[in-house]
Amino acid sequence: MNKLSCFKAYDVRGKVPEELNEELAYKVGRAFVEELNASSVAVGYDIRLESEGLAAALKKGLTEAGANVVDIGLCGTEEVYFATFHRKLDGGIMITASHNPKGYNGMKLVGKGAKPISGDSGLKAIEQRVLDEAFNREKSPGLVDFQPEKSAYIQHLMSYVDMSVLKSLKLVMDAGNGSAGAVIKQIAEKLPFDCVFVNDTPDGNFPNGVPNPLLPEMRSITSNAVKEHNADLGIAWDGDFDRCFLFDENGEFIEGYYLVGLLAETLLDKQPGGKVIHDPRLTWNTIDQVEKAGGVPIQSKTGHAFIKERMRLEDAIYGGEMSAHHYFKDFAYCDSGMIPWLLIMQLMSSTGKPLSELVSERMKAYPCSGEINYKVQDVPVVLEKVMEHFASLNPLVDKTDGISLDFGHWRMNIRASNTEPLLRLNVESKGGEELVRNKVKEIEELLV
Repeated sequence: MNKLSCFKAYDVRGKVPEELNEELAYKVGRAFVEELNASSVAVGYDIRLESEGLAAALKKGLTEAGANVVDIGLCGTEEVYFATFHRKLDGGIMITASHNPKGYNGMKLVGKGAKPISGDSGLKAIEQRVLDEAFNREKSPGLVDFQPEKSAYIQHLMSYVDMSVLKSLKLVMDAGNGSAGAVIKQIAEKLPFDCVFVNDTPDGNFPNGVPNPLLPEMRSITSNAVKEHNADLGIAWDGDFDRCFLFDENGEFIEGYYLVGLLAETLLDKQPGGKVIHDPRLTWNTIDQVEKAGGVPIQSKTGHAFIKERMRLEDAIYGGEMSAHHYFKDFAYCDSGMIPWLLIMQLMSSTGKPLSELVSERMKAYPCSGEINYKVQDVPVVLEKVMEHFASLNPLVDKTDGISLDFGHWRMNIRASNTEPLLRLNVESKGGEELVRNKVKEIEELLV
């Protein structure tokens, strides 16, 4: 088949208008309805400058194909997930390019129950319908129902916390000029916290940089605000707020890896024996914390479609990726950027411990490099070179996702990016910070 460059493994994403435009958005709407035989679809969009126009074209395609649209307006990706499963709709589409640079946009598609539609579960078939323009012109048009009200979603979020244990703590909440501003203000009204809002005005021009706190250069605004306001915690979100990033009371960025174990422990306290899904990049701390909390750790390939599929298969209570995606059974196995920080605030309140204390022992026990990205000419050649270099040490080899090598006292995972010509490296050890640094240097020399 021919290919459309904006159709990726998990979603639709590309430059506007060269790869994605309103004409294509209209066709995706037509194809979505006919491929899923959908009669009701949720639509939302983020703050990017092109998002509202793409959403209008998408809604036109959906309704002309015969579906009724629940339009929730400007929102976060998880609000489309919520609308889809809460209202029992046939599907949902979010217009967003998440953390991509300005000028990009895209779509995240889900079916009934907010089940992801990716390359192996219908996205390729939708792409083929778009290419063939295989649309039935006989349908009666559907209607658009504008439903921007967020109260049911906010109420659902509140169900994750025990209000009686929450203490009056001070939070810095940095929306990064993304879509999170309206939601965090509504949540804040219901909580006993003193909240300092930063960059809370939605602005697709990204006046303070693209909201992607995974980039070290995008962390200083939140970190400085935590120090300036003497806050107990800092929270920053990406553009469509399906990920949140935490800063401790000293303004230090906390690697998402350590939050996976902490959240698993918190949820297992209420549901002992539960299964927890994790990705292969960094694993030892998560496995240790889950097992000590009486849970069952299960490894899955990296990526939201794989994690969600495995969670459904195992009926897992929680799934976590070190990249700050956190998935919850009670949220239809979907990822949320709001539930994690609410659970952490509850944990800080009930234990009386700051975040730094909650993670410090874990960080000492299993120090890690964090994810380091490298541009290389030939990914397969470089991966083979790494394998050959360490072969004489007889490591345990796992190829669930890229290459994981376990040497007993340290381990590494190196994998090709799904979206860019990059190699992503993660190294961790059992208690040896210097060992991690030395191994990163050793591996870097192989990548030249």
